[in-house]
Amino acid sequence: MSGQAGEPGAVRSFGVDLRGIVDLLSRHLYSGPRVYVRELLQNAVDAITARGGGRGTAIRIEARGDGELRIHDTGIGLTEPQVHELLATIGNSSKRDPLGFARHDFLGQFGIGLLSCFLVADEIEVVTRSAVEDAPAVVWRGHADGHYTVRQGRREEAGTTVALRARRDFEHWLEPSTVMELARHYGALLPYDVRVNGEPVTEGTPPWERAWPTERERREALLQYGTRVVGTTPFDVIDLAVPEAGLRGVAYVLPYQTSPGEPAAHRVYLKRMLMGDRVERILPEWAFFVRCVLNSDELRPTASREQLYDDELLDGTRKALGGQLRGWLLRLAAAEPERLRAFLEVHSLGVKAMAARDVEMLRVVDEWVAFQTSEGAVALAEFRARHRAIRYTARVEEFQQFASIAAAQGIALVNGGYAYDPEILERLRLIDPDLDVRRLDPAELATRLDPVGPAVAFAARDFLRVAERTLAGHGCEPTLREFSPATLPVLYLEGTRPVADAREAGGVWAEFADDAEEQARPSLVFNHRNPLVARLTSTVNAEVVALAVEALYGYALLAGRRPMRPDDVAGVNRAFLGLVEHAVRRDAP
Repeated sequence: MSGQAGEPGAVRSFGVDLRGIVDLLSRHLYSGPRVYVRELLQNAVDAITARGGGRGTAIRIEARGDGELRIHDTGIGLTEPQVHELLATIGNSSKRDPLGFARHDFLGQFGIGLLSCFLVADEIEVVTRSAVEDAPAVVWRGHADGHYTVRQGRREEAGTTVALRARRDFEHWLEPSTVMELARHYGALLPYDVRVNGEPVTEGTPPWERAWPTERERREALLQYGTRVVGTTPFDVIDLAVPEAGLRGVAYVLPYQTSPGEPAAHRVYLKRMLMGDRVERILPEWAFFVRCVLNSDELRPTASREQLYDDELLDGTRKALGGQLRGWLLRLAAAEPERLRAFLEVHSLGVKAMAARDVEMLRVVDEWVAFQTSEGAVALAEFRARHRAIRYTARVEEFQQFASIAAAQGIALVNGGYAYDPEILERLRLIDPDLDVRRLDPAELATRLDPVGPAVAFAARDFLRVAERTLAGHGCEPTLREFSPATLPVLYLEGTRPVADAREAGGVWAEFADDAEEQARPSLVFNHRNPLVARLTSTVNAEVVALAVEALYGYALLAGRRPMRPDDVAGVNRAFLGLVEHAVRRDAP
């Protein structure tokens, strides 16, 4: 600290509470104590890399089951001045060149890795001897309360040994089985010989980079590796490479459906050290049907080294990987249509997500993905070949309500109520410019409903008056029309067109033109071709008519999957009980 206490502008040093720093790391930076093994391995790998690697390089971990752990490396080691500078200064890093820029070859970039050991231990001992300078070995002992000691020690060879003794209640993190599991988890692909209690940890070159006798053997090996990663046999494996990011790896196509809302977690290695197996944002959002295993030499980790830093390189990598997945799908469509069908049965949603942005993927969806239509499940290309004017509903409920009427009226209707469907249907003009495709306007459907003849209209005048009184409380108006199919007694149509337009159109909507500035009110359209409705219009019992209208109103809401308000439910209940009572009275002796 410099400057006097009362001097204006005095400069003071921060007081650092090491326990507070460790608590901050454990709660907000690292995902848990398990990362201490990764940080120890990382420091050892960086020390060996700094020495130049080569033959005889090794990392040995001893976990004896007595609450102690030691890790030895044959790396570059440190001198006493370097120990004071690098091990006792939070935020400094031994992975620096003389200018202070982080060396490209190293895994660590933040100089806080050793602190992660305080997540499981109250004391860290480092015994190190420099391979560069002829200097005695140094013993550094750091404590979680913030103090450390340095003394000369003995070590025959250059390199470093880090020793930990478990904190109380953290002994299980230093158990041999746990250490072996974590060392394999993080270090399986490291290019150096790593052993725990003499047992090998590393597996050598990643399987996607090995030389295989035949392409078939390579594919089988990759699928076996993918089974370990995914937990089941993948549908397919796709090679991935982005030279700008020093990235190579594979994507495994999942054999089961996944949710777009669930973050797609991938296994990512940086310079062959596992960064994490739940890394996000390495692929485009639509690629939720694959899980990747990747190794990169250039992508940057965040401070926790468990996610990737979102910069221009990652953005370019994401786009490149998305293009390679898209290419796989296009090759499948061109060469293996049966496998494409099998894939789409599981992952059509992911392909639709691509088609909403990509014209080539739009062509794949157009030809291969079946949509619900008024003529059954049909691919859009086939449906377009039959109809030059296509309408779609934006909600599944609307399609279920209007499909049978549209089929009877000759309207080509598509269910666009699922994710990405409206965007895909609107984009069909990109591949078929003359296609007339738009959302269904119920008013357009209503113009296809035939008016009844004068004699029927005259006979039904009393019925319509009772129906108007009954429906007034629901904000709905009755209309009597004839339409197919005859099995449908009523149809609920919301007012969707300005009344001024209805007046100009004339016909079925003209009678609703009460105010040119308002929207048409909802209409309950009774189908006179339906035998029940035909009998009802000639019924003279006003009480029965009112009860039947109330019941049919509820039926129309249920058939259209529309929400029912409390007064709608109450009306249906009254109608049901009233009709039952009327039937009982009629049959009573």
